Amino acid sequence: MEFERRQAEHIAKFVEQASSLKGAELTTVIVEATSEPSLFAFSEILAVPNILELEGTGNSCYLELLRIFAYGTWSEYKNVGSCLPQLHPNQIIKLKQLTLLTLAEKTKLLPYDTLMRELDLSNVHELEEFLIWNSIYVGLVEGVLNQLNRRFEVRFAAGRDMKPGPGQLDTIIEKLQNWRFASANILLSIENQFKWMDSMTEMEHKTKLDQMGQEEREEKEEREEKEEKRTPRGRKKLKTLEPLPDFDPDTARVARMKRRLKRNMDKRRSTT
Repeated sequence: MEFERRQAEHIAKFVEQASSLKGAELTTVIVEATSEPSLFAFSEILAVPNILELEGTGNSCYLELLRIFAYGTWSEYKNVGSCLPQLHPNQIIKLKQLTLLTLAEKTKLLPYDTLMRELDLSNVHELEEFLIWNSIYVGLVEGVLNQLNRRFEVRFAAGRDMKPGPGQLDTIIEKLQNWRFASANILLSIENQFKWMDSMTEMEHKTKLDQMGQEEREEKEEREEKEEKRTPRGRKKLKTLEPLPDFDPDTARVARMKRRLKRNMDKRRSTT
């Protein structure tokens, strides 16, 4: 937040100065802006009409220098340095800082060899000093100096001015679209994970209910088995006897007389 606040303050100051000056007086504003240690954005200064009026004049080289600081790199300056004003030490450091930001836009793993070549540094010690004191400390980047693998691993890098034209804008749009698609896929994956978790919860709940039912059945069978063991073995149920018929004395007397008469007749027949 402090970094952005300082940026806004410096931009407002130099835009106000450029709006009130003309011609050669603007060269001083450009030199001061490109030398300011806390300023890393120049597109708003470039948009000031008085600055654009330097095009085609004897001071147009300062306009080109400002464009290099807005969109270019240290290597680009060296390629056309003979046509541009010579840089002061503070401007050299700043342009190398801006070059680091451009490299960090392309990849988050920056080999030491690439950085030393692009920043025109002769050894690893100089490179690490530059990364620590001129980049990380001032809030331009955050990252890890991986000495084992000889690379700078970028975690955060401040943005630079967007170069006019479709090229850089198309790249940004493409990155945003890729981010959008990736985010949508992540959200879909999270939703599927939640659905899977819900289904697993339901299955676990059902399984627990089944286990409870099985345990209840087993407990019931165990109780019946214990109850059966308590009953003495060999116990039989008594049969229900049929009721005896009613006794009639007269009927019994007649029956006895018939049997006696039959025996007497049998005796007579035997004697005859």
